[in-house]
Amino acid sequence: MRRLHQYTWRLLLSASKVLERCGTSCPSIGVVIVVIAITCTYLFHERKKLAKIKQKYFRQHGGMLLLQEIRLKQGTAFSIFTEAELIEATNKFENKNILGRGGHGTVYKGMLKDGTLIAVKRCISMTSEQQKEEFGKEMLILSQINHKNIVKLLGCCLEVEVPMLVYEFIPNGTLFQFIHGDNGCHNIPFSTRLRIALESAVALAYLHSWASPPILHGDVKSSNILLDANYEAKLSDFGASILAPTDESQFVTLVQGTCGYLDPEYMQTCQLTDKSDVYSFGVVILELLTGKKAFNLEGPEDERSLSLCFLRAVKEGRLMDIIDNRIKSENEVGLLEEVAELAGQCLEMVGDRRPAMRDIAEKLDRLSKVMQHPWAPTQHNPEEMESLLGESPVASLEMISSGNFSMEKRIVQGLLESGR
Repeated sequence: MRRLHQYTWRLLLSASKVLERCGTSCPSIGVVIVVIAITCTYLFHERKKLAKIKQKYFRQHGGMLLLQEIRLKQGTAFSIFTEAELIEATNKFENKNILGRGGHGTVYKGMLKDGTLIAVKRCISMTSEQQKEEFGKEMLILSQINHKNIVKLLGCCLEVEVPMLVYEFIPNGTLFQFIHGDNGCHNIPFSTRLRIALESAVALAYLHSWASPPILHGDVKSSNILLDANYEAKLSDFGASILAPTDESQFVTLVQGTCGYLDPEYMQTCQLTDKSDVYSFGVVILELLTGKKAFNLEGPEDERSLSLCFLRAVKEGRLMDIIDNRIKSENEVGLLEEVAELAGQCLEMVGDRRPAMRDIAEKLDRLSKVMQHPWAPTQHNPEEMESLLGESPVASLEMISSGNFSMEKRIVQGLLESGR
């Protein structure tokens, strides 16, 4: 705004000097000055109008509440970006910077002035006034999530009609690309697949059981699990996420998600619960076990759904027929069967019969440790076994969040009872 004023006065000053030099022989200069003055006044009002629109969007998206909360919680590393900053960071949202497109928006790679790489998500739309009012509050909650297996939300831009979200940049793409992509690592060992499943489960368990208030992801799938520089899993894309409903009036009324991962109970009731995420996660486990896509339109009609193919194979006693040949090993058949059994529990048609994410994470952690330490004899006492195997990531979450004692002894006890 200040620059516009300075520019206007420079133009008027230059024109007046020309008029002085020309005297009365140049009456057209006066017309020029008037035109410049009118143009600058118009631009001034347009810029003022644009500023009011931006302020309106900022307030509409809960920006004032967000600013207030950020000031109260000074330790919160969360920034409110301007539209201009993000346009510059993404080179005007250039197509070559597109990292991916989804049902909730397009994600662009960008770089801030300090050299920090970011991922900017331009959301598609917000359908209701209630969504707009709650946006700021939910962004604040997401900004406070600090977990190594969840993509960090760095900030947002609220001065536009549809808010933009700014996340940390994760370099190695999605789990979907890693498993199915042309440039993916097709020969992924079972140990790596199991570790990625565990890290993803721990992230979801954190959202369901330790975030306050609890958060339901709503769109768990392999393309929403990113892999960092060390190929560790990072759960991402909270475009379909909601805070866990506290009563029936808060349940989602519009089914959203991705074909192949959708909880059949959710499709019938339109009620998103933590067990909806569990079902979708079960499909991700199947992708890791089989190397197949969750839904394949090109295949025969009765083989398009991976979950149905898996359940049919289990029922007919053909489990090993559907497991990826590259991870089949006589030494690991037992572990493969246990992971497959866990996936089957996640895919129960009735949500109440599915395990909680924290229990799934515990089971995967135990299986991962068995795989890492197949030599561990069953005669070790619990204390010695606990020392050998180290601390559970699930136990660490509980200790941090509630101050309770570690659950590691329960995991160790499970190891001893399993006789592995």
